[in-house]
Amino acid sequence: MTERSFQAVNMAVVTVSDSRTLEDDRSGDTLVQRLQDAGHFLADRAIIKDDQATIAAKFREWGDDPGIEVILSTGGTGVTGRDVTPEALAEVAEKDIPGFGELFRWISYQKINTSTIQSRAAAGVVNGTYIFVLPGSPGACKDAWDDILVHQLDIRFKPCNFVELMPRLREHL
Repeated sequence: MTERSFQAVNMAVVTVSDSRTLEDDRSGDTLVQRLQDAGHFLADRAIIKDDQATIAAKFREWGDDPGIEVILSTGGTGVTGRDVTPEALAEVAEKDIPGFGELFRWISYQKINTSTIQSRAAAGVVNGTYIFVLPGSPGACKDAWDDILVHQLDIRFKPCNFVELMPRLREHL
């Protein structure tokens, strides 16, 4: 069996926040730096307000863009009234990936104990594009990337990974 060669993935990063700007978006910066350090491409980046319709529209827009294979979203995953990113994902996702949120909370528990229960990190697929919805802290973004996504978004990771499934994500369309 031959070793697979690294395959760069086109990713977009969206920060969901009513108060952050590109100048002070540490969570978005963390994700951009990590994906680029891993050899992937930043296809687009945005900061949008905590509004379910706006978030869902961005997910649809990027999900329809053939130049974007993965969307990394940070912010809006808590339980306050303005936290609606998981609801926006549920609105557009054709498939849920429940294991992502479960694994994220297990990893997070090792660091912040029971406070992880407040996270509604989630993942899904829209129009053949993966969407990962992460909490809005740089630490949570580091945990999600370093302990899950860096591996699952690398085609060389065994026994299986998300990248090798990309060509088949649109089979039903």
